[in-house]
Amino acid sequence: MTYRLGFVMEQTLGQVTHTQNLQEWVARDSEVVPTWILISFDVSQPWARTPLVRRNWTLRASLQARARVRAALRTQPLDGLLFHTQVTALFAHRLMTRIPTVVSMDATPLNFDSIGAPYDHVPSGHTGVEAIKNAMTRRTFSRACRLVVWHRWGKHSLVNDYGVETDRVHVIPPGIDLQRWNFPRQAPTGRGPVRLLFVGGDFRRKGGKTLLAACRRDLIAHCELDIVTREHVNTEGLANVRVHRGLNPNSPELLALYAAADVFIFPTLADVLPLAVMEAMASGLPVVTTNVGAITEAIDHGVTGFLIPPGDVNALAENTIRLAMNPVLRRNMGASARSVADQRFNGARNYAELLTVCKTCVDSRRRA
Repeated sequence: MTYRLGFVMEQTLGQVTHTQNLQEWVARDSEVVPTWILISFDVSQPWARTPLVRRNWTLRASLQARARVRAALRTQPLDGLLFHTQVTALFAHRLMTRIPTVVSMDATPLNFDSIGAPYDHVPSGHTGVEAIKNAMTRRTFSRACRLVVWHRWGKHSLVNDYGVETDRVHVIPPGIDLQRWNFPRQAPTGRGPVRLLFVGGDFRRKGGKTLLAACRRDLIAHCELDIVTREHVNTEGLANVRVHRGLNPNSPELLALYAAADVFIFPTLADVLPLAVMEAMASGLPVVTTNVGAITEAIDHGVTGFLIPPGDVNALAENTIRLAMNPVLRRNMGASARSVADQRFNGARNYAELLTVCKTCVDSRRRA
């Protein structure tokens, strides 16, 4: 059976990597004929001249998505739609009544509101505006055939904050190509500094200030550090710190840095469930990160890594040095991290499960 599916994908932050990974697995499914509709963050759209829309990503993304889905339907019919995230679906309610639709998300709006400050996101203080946004979001969730969220934290919000029936919600994390991100780890020799790796496009929000402070405190005396980011980083006075800019997701250069690293260090101030952490776990690296968002669902403190409070320079330095000084602990934690990645972040299984949810919605409509 053939399924003509439209994939409407938000292209911000980690959603770009998620889209690339999904495209790879969709290409392997002979039943799916995909139409990719990528919703970019840039304002070079017809609504760029409208001040209210130009300044509001939610409005811009939803209007862009609706227009482009309609344009796609003028050239070919679609059996089903997947919107990721719900931001792209707020003005697609009429389409959702005609075409069985799955809405996927990395977090609910209320999840995001709770961690939004480091993103420079502040909910509107106008109760009327918030009420309208909440009503539109609830209607979007009610019109969807199924809802997919990356973590239990999000499912709890959908059920308790938005009144979605439990059986309509599927927890499916993003998937990692476990073969691509599998690097044999040699027994530590104890020679040379321990290599740390940090990957985060938004250096400030990902805890860059905390990272540099820990390095200047005493961390860099025991380690060397690779920083992958899109921003300029001032490493003046820090030896053994290398900054890599412009590396693309899944690129050979990025993979090589994961393969060469000993510890993944990620002191983020606000995040949901970062793909960089999943990639580190799949690479067999112990992870030092913060207890924010749904990261606690990925990292088991003391087993696959260490969880610290955001902004805690001392905790970051102490736990990283503990790993640097104990090669057996590094190896054991890294092996545990890889095992969890096998169980929870397997791309072959997770993306197949996501496509099954989409196909089930189409099948239900066909039978009806």
